[in-house]
Amino acid sequence: MNTETPWLERTTEKALDPELPICDPHHHLWEFPTNVYLVDELLQDLGGGHNIVKTVYVECDQKYRSDGPESLFPVGETEFVERVTADITQPDIAAGIIGFADLTLGDSVRQVLQEHLASSDRFRGIRHASAWHESEKIRNSHTNPTADLLQDPRFLAGFSQLQPLGLSFDAWMYFNQLPQLTQLAQQFPDTRIVLNHIGGPIGIGPYADQREEVYSQWHHHIIELSRCENVCVKLGGMAMTVSGFGWHKREAPPGSAELAEAISPYFHACIQYFGAERCMFESNFPVDRASCSYTVLWNAFKRIAQGYSASERADLFHDSACRFYRI
Repeated sequence: MNTETPWLERTTEKALDPELPICDPHHHLWEFPTNVYLVDELLQDLGGGHNIVKTVYVECDQKYRSDGPESLFPVGETEFVERVTADITQPDIAAGIIGFADLTLGDSVRQVLQEHLASSDRFRGIRHASAWHESEKIRNSHTNPTADLLQDPRFLAGFSQLQPLGLSFDAWMYFNQLPQLTQLAQQFPDTRIVLNHIGGPIGIGPYADQREEVYSQWHHHIIELSRCENVCVKLGGMAMTVSGFGWHKREAPPGSAELAEAISPYFHACIQYFGAERCMFESNFPVDRASCSYTVLWNAFKRIAQGYSASERADLFHDSACRFYRI
């Protein structure tokens, strides 16, 4: 049982524009001793009134194999997701599956990718998270990356194996690392890349009182990255505690209007430079559940999208994700 549920219920809303089709391109399923978020918990969130028709599962270090070659352990996560979602079609949970493979294996990672593909016809790509910061107050990715992972020759050799197999790359990093992704996208212009969580603006630790400066640096990097036509961006992740808004510390969660006001400058900038056709709203649940409920979060997204055309809203909420992940 998730202990945060009573707190989330202190702020409730009805879903806005409940008929709008949504593909949620970023969620997890996990089972930890103190936090369980599996299919039942996800379906409960999806049942809050929004028209979620498809989702994409993104790796989170779950249910790895425990025997055989260590390099193939991560394939267990794809096997797990395939198994627990196989009979769910309305909504289409995990219509796309993003797994993990250690790209620093170089050319030999091809075997791992092929095992993933053999495990599910819904397998679409790899996320090898590279979020790293020198501050002890900022949590590094679960992959234990180096500061310059995306520039490691071994990583680049492994990355080169994605496009020939028709696979995409999910990128997760902090805002100060974005130039590394721009360089990577330029090196591999035919590999499809999607930036997770708008590139990780940080609002804690050494950046606790520097929101304007962080935004300025992030904005500059986003403009540069947007020139890489093989890159899309997920609009979300701002309810993570690393963003520094402190919503999780309040007596009650924020409502959608407050959320929208806080995060809209970042989202509008991404849409301006990437275009709606390369942007997709994401829940990042249950990580963003630390700050708000699923229904409230998507209401915030719908408030942000009010000024866009019908075709742009279709892209932002559904079509861009379905195109990118081929679902």
